[in-house]
Amino acid sequence: MPGDITELLVAHVQGRSGALEALVPLVYGDLRRLARAQMRGRSPGGTLETGALVHEAYIRLIDENRASWQDRRHFYAVAAMAMRQIVIDHARRRTRVKRGGGQHITALDDVADPLSRDAEQMLDLDRALSALEATHPRMVRVVECRYFGGLSEQETAEALGTSLRTVQREWLKARASLRAALGAGQGT
Repeated sequence: MPGDITELLVAHVQGRSGALEALVPLVYGDLRRLARAQMRGRSPGGTLETGALVHEAYIRLIDENRASWQDRRHFYAVAAMAMRQIVIDHARRRTRVKRGGGQHITALDDVADPLSRDAEQMLDLDRALSALEATHPRMVRVVECRYFGGLSEQETAEALGTSLRTVQREWLKARASLRAALGAGQGT
């Protein structure tokens, strides 16, 4: 099946008819699993549901103008990035409609489930990730896969084409860096 996904992604990029229709059933379950990881622990009745997250991510992923898939691993790594963007965009929309919404310091551990927490916390995290990306882009890819994509360490290593040990090391460093950037060391 992984080979089938890669072949269909390449076929879709090359414009072969029917490739997209054959791809959907193969990746939809995995995208749903990633979205469920985002939605776990979220209170019901929110404005972003699992299905909506899956569909919005899928639409972004298959956009023919931007798609240039190398393989299945690349597809899932980009899926994690897309889900990050969707969650952050959703948080931005929520903060625009809120009254006030002053800035506050948030520890990464306090943002255990991105969609169930305050939108400002997600925006703080996004700003910290953007700053980290300037010097350590691979750490940010690991965070996107693990935190936003819900991938295991092994799945992250496969998606990024790196070793398990590298993912483990980058995950630890990224968490420490984000904790510092979010002010966890200041008693909050």
